[in-house]
Parts: sequence; structure tokens; C-alpha cells
Amino acid sequence: MEARTGVLANTAFAVAELLQLSADELADLLHTTTKTMRTYRQAKKRLAPAPSEQVLKLLTLARQGEEVFGSVPAFRRWLDKPAYGLDNQAPLLLLETSGGIDLVADEVDRIAHGDLA
Repeated sequence: MEARTGVLANTAFAVAELLQLSADELADLLHTTTKTMRTYRQAKKRLAPAPSEQVLKLLTLARQGEEVFGSVPAFRRWLDKPAYGLDNQAPLLLLETSGGIDLVADEVDRIAHGDLA
């Protein structure tokens, strides 16, 4: 329901900081510009439902990654490296869609359960 009403742009920046993403990387993942994101943050505006859902899913993924990898920095390093279970793509590249976030979350879950193949 929170995604439907929209999350504050400031929340998106907080999630980006948690995942150690730059403002440019955040904007790219949300299919917008850095300038737009900063304008929304300064005006305390809410994001549309689709990017809001993505931000909330990224937050959940960050928590999952922290639990599985032991720390957010370790999870972030994993996001940058090609992952066998994701067709040797860097997981970070998949985070630009809701479905991609789900694929990365599934891969993290497989790692948590020791199923690396």
C-alpha cells in the first residue's frame, strides 16, 4: 500500500545510501535523472507508484543481502560481480526492474540455502 501512495524521494536516497549507490546509479535504476531525484527530495515530493515499489523492494533486498552476506558492503561487492545463477550478469544491472530485483532476491535466497548452481 505504501508504494501506491508513493514513498518520499528522501527514502529513495536513504536506500541508495544503504546500498552504497551514487545518486546517478539511483536515478538510472529508477529510470529518471539525478536532477529530477534531487528536485523531488528538496520539494519533499513522493515518487510515483512504480518507482516507489522498486525502492521498497530494494530496501527489502538490502536487508536480505545484509543477512546472507554478513554486511551491506559485502553484499554490495557481490552485486558488482557476475553471478553464475544470473547468467553471469552483475546483479546490480538487474535492479532496474521489479522482476530483476525478484531474480536477484531469489539468487540471494539460493546462496543462503547453499544452492549455488
